[in-house]
Amino acid sequence: MNPQDPLAALHPLRAPEPLPWWPPAPGWWLLAGLLLAALAWAAWLGWRRYRNNQYRRTARRSLQGILARHADHRDPARTLGELNTLLKAVALQSCPRAEVASLSGERWRSFLNEGLARARSPLRFPEAVARAHTPDPGPVDRVALQRCAETWLRRHRRQQ
Repeated sequence: MNPQDPLAALHPLRAPEPLPWWPPAPGWWLLAGLLLAALAWAAWLGWRRYRNNQYRRTARRSLQGILARHADHRDPARTLGELNTLLKAVALQSCPRAEVASLSGERWRSFLNEGLARARSPLRFPEAVARAHTPDPGPVDRVALQRCAETWLRRHRRQQ
């Protein structure tokens, strides 16, 4: 041994044994539990929202059926009547009955437009909606009416 080289007397370095990955520390168990609880809660909220919006999906399918049936003929009174019936049925499901059931004419159109305004939509229902139950409601812009109805059905808020 060389007195000049003190490092030569040292034993070789040994690497420590690797840490096992299982079982995890208690903090990881806690984090996993919280994550599972959050996922379960989010799934429950999503399912509840999906179930609560079933009436919207049904109404949108009904709207497409109304528009498909009336695409062939040009009877605006019949189209408006069926559309108003659909919108009133949806409004009765999503708003207090006492508030909605008696609405007709211009008050009904204002109610629908307020729903569009609350949804921050620039669309407004045409005046023909207020005259839907008259024998001759006048000219009807089908495209504007369809866009307004689709937007209202998709974005209106429940007022229970």
